[in-house]
Amino acid sequence: MKFTVRQIAHLIGGEVEGDDSLEIDQFYKIEEGQKGGISFLANPKYENHIYKTDSSAVIVSDQFRPQKAVKSSLIKVKDPYMAFTELLTEYEKISRKKQTGSEQPASIADGAQLGEDVFVGAFSYVSPGVKIGVNTQIAQQVFIGENVSIGANCIIHPGVKIYKESIIEDNCIIHSGVVIGCDGFGFAPQADGSYKTIPQLGNVHIKNNVSIGANSTIDRATMGSTIIDEGVKLDNLVQVAHNVSIGKNTVIAAQAGIAGSTKIGAYCVIGGQVGFVGHIEIADGTKIGAQAGVNSSIKEKGTNVTGTPHYDLKKYLKSQVYFRKLPEIIKEIEDKTNKK
Repeated sequence: MKFTVRQIAHLIGGEVEGDDSLEIDQFYKIEEGQKGGISFLANPKYENHIYKTDSSAVIVSDQFRPQKAVKSSLIKVKDPYMAFTELLTEYEKISRKKQTGSEQPASIADGAQLGEDVFVGAFSYVSPGVKIGVNTQIAQQVFIGENVSIGANCIIHPGVKIYKESIIEDNCIIHSGVVIGCDGFGFAPQADGSYKTIPQLGNVHIKNNVSIGANSTIDRATMGSTIIDEGVKLDNLVQVAHNVSIGKNTVIAAQAGIAGSTKIGAYCVIGGQVGFVGHIEIADGTKIGAQAGVNSSIKEKGTNVTGTPHYDLKKYLKSQVYFRKLPEIIKEIEDKTNKK
């Protein structure tokens, strides 16, 4: 599909400097731009690329003032990154092939309720009591257990497994290999050193506008619900244990693991490979650096921590300066000792 620079500017609310009749049919990073493509410049450290790129158009800030000649047409907006994201989103909507009905072989049990324009891919199984909202797309080889509820406009990618009684609300995206509602890691130690399985009788409740990355797992609650609140974004390979609660618009990067009954607040930013012990609370707006080990509650909103065990980011960075100087400090102490 081709669009003119003029049409794109109208869509994202921008002003054009240059030829607005050029046709665009591809997206490029600014350093890899080609004729017929569109790029964006949001980070000033990439400015040198705008003078060399072959992209036909570049989305820039309305505050951008070129220091040299630019070959591309410029589309000036308040926030280039958000404008480019909006453009990608609209392009995906237009280009995405909408499917309805079911491919064969697919199995839809009697009593399952499918809304209008739902699609079920080949080799998928929809159990009795399932409810699926309008326009939801269920890809190939998806298993949906008994009494699962899936809202409208969701995309369930190939190979997802959704255990019984899970609830997924509207506009959610679940990527391949995700398992929702498997048993939590609940085992009671016995006197003889063995472990007895604790039945996991709760469910998983995923609210609106959640995205879950490939091969992530979300365990059902022992009792009640494991809750993923509105707008949460989980990267690939994230483990969420039983009875965990994640507040709205929190983002968690790959390979993070959250132990049972931990409650993470809203608007938190959690780096890759962060580990949480169980039964702690993390305040709203907390930022946690990659590979941190969080072993106790964080009660103050907007706290920024890193390290294992976690502690304040500024103190951590200061301690790293001392750590790097440790050989010099030891040598200085040894020299003074030897002189005595």
